[in-house]
Amino acid sequence: MKIIVDNKIPYIHEAVEQIADEVVYLPGSGFTAGDVRDADALVIRTRTRCNRELLEGSKVKFIATATIGFDHIDVDYCDEAGIVWKNCPGCNAGSVEQYLHSVLLLLKRRKGVRLEESCLGIVGVGHVGSRIQRMAEALGMRVLLNDPHVRTGGETGFVDLSVLARECDIITFHTPLNRNGKYKTFHLADADFFAGLQRKPFIVNTSRGEVIETLALLDALKTGRIRDAVIDTWENEPDIHPDLLQKVFLGTPHIAGYSADGKSNATRMALEELCNFFHIQADFKIVPPALPYMDYSSDPEEAFLQVYDPTRDSDALKRHPEEFEHLRGNYPLRREISFYRRGTFQCTPTVARTFSLLLLFASLLLQSVRNLQCCIPMRVRSNTIRRELVVMYP
Repeated sequence: MKIIVDNKIPYIHEAVEQIADEVVYLPGSGFTAGDVRDADALVIRTRTRCNRELLEGSKVKFIATATIGFDHIDVDYCDEAGIVWKNCPGCNAGSVEQYLHSVLLLLKRRKGVRLEESCLGIVGVGHVGSRIQRMAEALGMRVLLNDPHVRTGGETGFVDLSVLARECDIITFHTPLNRNGKYKTFHLADADFFAGLQRKPFIVNTSRGEVIETLALLDALKTGRIRDAVIDTWENEPDIHPDLLQKVFLGTPHIAGYSADGKSNATRMALEELCNFFHIQADFKIVPPALPYMDYSSDPEEAFLQVYDPTRDSDALKRHPEEFEHLRGNYPLRREISFYRRGTFQCTPTVARTFSLLLLFASLLLQSVRNLQCCIPMRVRSNTIRRELVVMYP
C-alpha cells in the first residue's frame, strides 16, 4: 500500500511506516495529480485541496485529514468517485480552549475587561465551542450560544446571532466553513453583522478566515464599531491582509489548535481511521515530547500566561507577515494545561537519587505527624522526575 503524507504532520513517520509498504512525504500545498495517481491513501492537512483536479483518474480510495475542518475536501466529488474521507473532530479542542483562555486573560490585563461582568457570545458550539463555554463560565462570565445548525428559542439554550450582536462584550467564532446551503457560514460576520453590534465587542476568530468578511472587519475596527479583534484564521491564507494584521490586538498564523497535544491527537485519529478502513492491525503510540521543568508564578493567571501567551506568536507574525507559512509550519513545541498539571523535567541520575532520599525523609517525617494529611505524588526514575504540578486551576 502506498500512502502520501503532508510532510508537516508531526509525530507520524514511525507510525505510518509500520502501516504502509511505501510512504511519500510532500508539502501539503504541493500535491499534484501525478503524485497521487498510484497512491492508495492520502493523509493531509488544510493546505491540500482534494478535488476532481487532484483525484480524478487516481487509485486513491481513502483520505484522512488531520484537522477538524474539512472544507479543503470536495466531499461531493469524493462521494461521486467512491473515495472515503475522514476528519478528526475535536482533536485540537483543548488547544483552542487554551488559546482562548489566554486571550481572555490578556483582554483582562491589557484592555481592562472585567470578565466576571462581561458577556461572551460563542458562534459554533461543537467540540471546541462547548469547551469554551465551560471555561468562560468557570471564569464567571455570562455566556450566550449561537450555532447555525441549531434551532434557536424555546428550551434549546441557543439564541439568534442578533442577540449576540445586541448583548455581548466579546464574540468568538468556532463554526466550520460552509460556503453554500442551509447552514452557510461564509461571511457570516459581514457588514450587516458589524452594523448591528450594540456594545462595541471584541471579536475573536479561530474557526476559518472566510467566516468573517475581511474588509467589513477592518472597517469596523477603523470606525469603532468593535473595540478590537483577535484573529488566528484569515481569508486568503497565507496572503493575509497586511492592514488588518497590524490593526488587530493579536494576530496569529492559524496556530490556535497547534499544541503538541492537539497535533498528536490528530495524527493518531487520522491513522486509526486509515487502519480501520484498510482493516490493518497496527500497534503504534503517538506521544508528544515533554518540556523541561520550569518555575511558575504563584498567581494562577500569571502562571497560565507563562505556559502560553499568544502575544509571542502575534509579535512574530506582525514582524514578518511574509513568513506566515514558515511560522505555522515550524511552530515551536507547546503543551496543553493537562501536561503542566502533571509536569515533567529532566535531571541526572545523581540528582534523581538525591531527590529520592529527600522524598523518603520527607515521607517519614510526615508519617510521624498524625494530624497532618499530605500527599506528595511523586515517582522518581533514573533520569526523570514526574510530579504533580497544579498551577492553573483550583
